[in-house]
Amino acid sequence: MALAQRKELSEAQVQAYSMALLAQFSLIDLSAVKTVHIFLPILEKKEPDTFLFIEWLSEQHPEIKIIVPRADFDAALMISHVYTGRDNLQKNLYHIPEPQQSEVHTGEIDLVIVPLLAFDLRGYRVGYGKGFYDRFLGPIQTQKVGLSFFDPVEVISDADPYDVRLDSCITPEKIFFF
Repeated sequence: MALAQRKELSEAQVQAYSMALLAQFSLIDLSAVKTVHIFLPILEKKEPDTFLFIEWLSEQHPEIKIIVPRADFDAALMISHVYTGRDNLQKNLYHIPEPQQSEVHTGEIDLVIVPLLAFDLRGYRVGYGKGFYDRFLGPIQTQKVGLSFFDPVEVISDADPYDVRLDSCITPEKIFFF
């Protein structure tokens, strides 16, 4: 449902919604944030353009280290890499841009920008079903912020005990806090 809804968006709508998400994100207090983990968008699936966030962070908060994920599909885990620019990215089999040659980040992560298809009023999210983010977020203490072009559903009924709740989710119109 959510994926189909997103696929119906035009490229202009995706860009406009992405800019609106960034406008909401810019309202967050980042004064205590030293490291941001941010997903890179699967443009074919019309995900929010997080490159806008990376550019904004680089300009407005150059002191914040930006890290991005690289998936290990055999172990179903994500490894965080220091973001060094678009030239270092290559799409994997799932069309996800990933860093090729960059330093692995092993330190603290203050904020994680989490991809999703849908979220509910309790802070649960639906992703693509592989559990990468739940496994990644489970053992770490960090601020978890989702990005959604659409408002929340009332309840995601199939949430399970391993699902990690978001702290907040940004939509083009507002930020939902949980």
